[in-house]
Amino acid sequence: MATKTFYWRSSRYSVVGFSLLELMIVVAIVAILATVANASYREYVLKSRRAAAATCLQERAHFMERYYTTTLTYAGAPNPAQCGPELNDFYTIAFNGTPAAKTFVLTASPTTRQNDPKCGTLSLNAQGARTASGTASSTPADCW
Repeated sequence: MATKTFYWRSSRYSVVGFSLLELMIVVAIVAILATVANASYREYVLKSRRAAAATCLQERAHFMERYYTTTLTYAGAPNPAQCGPELNDFYTIAFNGTPAAKTFVLTASPTTRQNDPKCGTLSLNAQGARTASGTASSTPADCW
């Protein structure tokens, strides 16, 4: 009777899986990518809300022009309506002072939920001049 001989070959039986070090490297890379993506997303949301506020100011300025066409004065114009529930939590649209016969200034002031130090309060007057009260490094063109 012949005997069977078995040989142990380590290359034939390999261990399947990840080491703890490999797993921690992957977790660190994913965390870095998530941090960068989250910062980019927040900046995108901030810019989109700012663009919506600028659009709202322009809509309200058009309303003021229609009001002027029918009454021949800006004085006595009603307070501008807010632009919608999606923007009400982030910007307050109002007159800066009281509209005079030939001038008005509309402002979009950010609330605490819209932390925008770059542009701050956006303003639009009767002549169409746009301003922003943000940091010194930004210009109104950057914000509008």
